[in-house]
Amino acid sequence: MRVIDTETFLKECKLKSSQDVDFELDRTVLSIIENVRKKGDAALHSYTEQFDGVLLTEIVVSENEFIEANEAVSESFRTAIRRAKERITAFHFEQKERSWFIGEKDGVLLGQQVTPIERVGIYVPGGKAAYPSTVLMNALPAKIAGVEQIVIATPPQPDGKVNPYVLVAAKEAGVDRVYKMGGAQAIAALAYGTESIERVMKITGPGNAYVARAKKWVFGDVAIDMIAGPSEICIVADETAKVEYVAADLLSQAEHDERATAICITTNKKFAHKLSNEVQKQLLNLERASIAASSIEAQGRIIVTNSIEESLQLLNDIAPEHLQLMVNKPMELLPKICNAGAIFLGNYSPEALGDYMAGPNHTLPTSGTAAFSSPLGVYDFVKRSSIIHFTNEAFNIVAEDVVQLAAAEGLAGHANSISIRKGG
Repeated sequence: MRVIDTETFLKECKLKSSQDVDFELDRTVLSIIENVRKKGDAALHSYTEQFDGVLLTEIVVSENEFIEANEAVSESFRTAIRRAKERITAFHFEQKERSWFIGEKDGVLLGQQVTPIERVGIYVPGGKAAYPSTVLMNALPAKIAGVEQIVIATPPQPDGKVNPYVLVAAKEAGVDRVYKMGGAQAIAALAYGTESIERVMKITGPGNAYVARAKKWVFGDVAIDMIAGPSEICIVADETAKVEYVAADLLSQAEHDERATAICITTNKKFAHKLSNEVQKQLLNLERASIAASSIEAQGRIIVTNSIEESLQLLNDIAPEHLQLMVNKPMELLPKICNAGAIFLGNYSPEALGDYMAGPNHTLPTSGTAAFSSPLGVYDFVKRSSIIHFTNEAFNIVAEDVVQLAAAEGLAGHANSISIRKGG
């Protein structure tokens, strides 16, 4: 793992945007979306056979499949899912918003009404892998928000069934329906509906490049959570950090994807070289070593800065998805952190804990978007409506001011809408 200084990093290793244009990818995705809109279920069956190698008879997961899934997993897994659900629910319950009203003098009532989105679709990656944690992190905030119908789209396994861990998590989270479909075609079906699938108002959840681009193209017809890029971790470490822990945490993100980014920032050059050696040592025993090694080679960096102030400026410029402060007094640095999706404090708060059990959401902004966006939460599954009520007397107090403003903008119809009521 390369050890470099700040200047070199800024010149050579700046994180790339997830918005890089791939015209061929877009053409493919748009073709899939259009085909699903025209042919509905027939297109879904065709794409499932083409991309997943599965000839489906039913798109919707049956109740018997849920029962089989529950029998297929261990009791220890069911216990872990319930414990995770409890912690995630407790955290997200604190995010609930309420409607509010304020009464002003002279007959004015103003307020904001908060209502849940009616139907939400969650995309859960599948096929060879299983992501039950994604189910919990998306479905539980939606449930707390009061969403009436929560559905999941996930690719089927080669046997035509959905991964049992995903189904057990879906049942625990109170998901209403699970569809066997993946890729851009699943996003299109959720956004526009088919014979078997009712369209949703919002789509959340991670996916590959095809899923991400499909979400971008359907945005506007439906809402989406974000366009997620490859996973990232940035660790600020001093001499009190255990080098073995830092190396393990860097590799925990590097194993996600060859495009994942793992960075450590430190003021201690000796620590930096020890860490570089430790990463190579741990790589030898990692099950996904080839993926992690590619990630570390391409994007992994250990950056040696001249001061903690320089370190903080650099990490705020990076705006990482995951930030670990593995320093002596992390709470003292916290007020200086402006841009990060999630912040983990100390040696015993690794990012992997946040992926599954800590409680806060693991769906986080990537590719520098933490500079202007937030983790997924209950607030993503509600709408806000402004409430305005004026009595006749209150209206007449402000009427002439409104007429003047409308006239300044050249909107005579607006002014007339006010004038016609004056003195009424």
